[in-house]
Amino acid sequence: MTKIIGVGNYIPSETITNLFFDKHIFLNEKGILLKEDNTSITDKLKKITGIEERRYAHNTEVTSDLGFIAAKAAIENAGIDPETLDYIIFAHNFGDVRFGTIQSDAVPSLAARVKHLLGIRNNFCVAYDVLFGCPGWIEGVIQANAFIKAGMAKRCLVIGGETLSRVVDIHDRDSMIYADGAGAAVLEVNNEDDSGIKAHLSASYTFEEKDYLYFGKSYNNEKCPDTKYIKMDGRKIYEFALVNVPDAMKKCLDSSGYSISQLNKIIIHQANEKMDEAIVNRFYQLYNTPVPENIMPMVIHKLGNSSVATIPSLLTMILKDELEHHKIQKDDVVLFASVGAGMNINAFVYKF
Repeated sequence: MTKIIGVGNYIPSETITNLFFDKHIFLNEKGILLKEDNTSITDKLKKITGIEERRYAHNTEVTSDLGFIAAKAAIENAGIDPETLDYIIFAHNFGDVRFGTIQSDAVPSLAARVKHLLGIRNNFCVAYDVLFGCPGWIEGVIQANAFIKAGMAKRCLVIGGETLSRVVDIHDRDSMIYADGAGAAVLEVNNEDDSGIKAHLSASYTFEEKDYLYFGKSYNNEKCPDTKYIKMDGRKIYEFALVNVPDAMKKCLDSSGYSISQLNKIIIHQANEKMDEAIVNRFYQLYNTPVPENIMPMVIHKLGNSSVATIPSLLTMILKDELEHHKIQKDDVVLFASVGAGMNINAFVYKF
């Protein structure tokens, strides 16, 4: 069994409220100015996604810096010597993008940079990155679990970090969704009790769904003709998620041996409040069961969508008693799930 023994996160200090976008010039995909004023645009964003504010990294920070801080916190929380780590797995999507630049830097890997910053001298601590869209951190956990179950590792560090504020098109209203942050967890082999990962599932939909999230041109083609930014087809992603994520969650839970009545929490990627609520509602409908109160903690209102960082950051906040009305206690069963670029879906069931 693979058990989480330490968690940590780094939530950047720069708070960006919706007022930040008041002077932005928002265009549609054809480069035409949107008819609504910016107040109406941000009000609509809040109504749909729940986002009131988000966090941006300081101008001097890059993704690997955020990941290092989260990793250090997780290692301290676990109370281990970092030299005993067998793997460092860093999930991200765009590498280190320095403030004011447009170039992604991922050589050497961000995992290697974090290992260096941690001062680890053990050459057999293997450091590598995972690019799997927003579900990257969960995929890293699943890979760490595989290494541990195969006897290839006893202890792994899995990090999820991103600075999406560096890759957004300021003329695209979707840019208001994205945020920066990092979260991490230390996992190790558990032979003492029955806590740990009970089941997992991963899927990649790439036939028609590959370009629902992509790198594309700015909506202001005159000022930014050659620069590409993160783009998405929000409606297709919403429809895809509602059709596929609840079924994946059910398949994962059923394979764990636990019933829906035994589930204590659902920790889902914080992408869109309305979408997440719809996913969880449909998930419970598959069991003909009403959605329990406080089953799904949400922090997107204040932290925005920080991609791979959302789930490990949220888990850390809960385990450190930083969220009102949400606790995870011993023997609780938690379902983790995510969806994102690929299009990828994954999930795992964990008993604490």
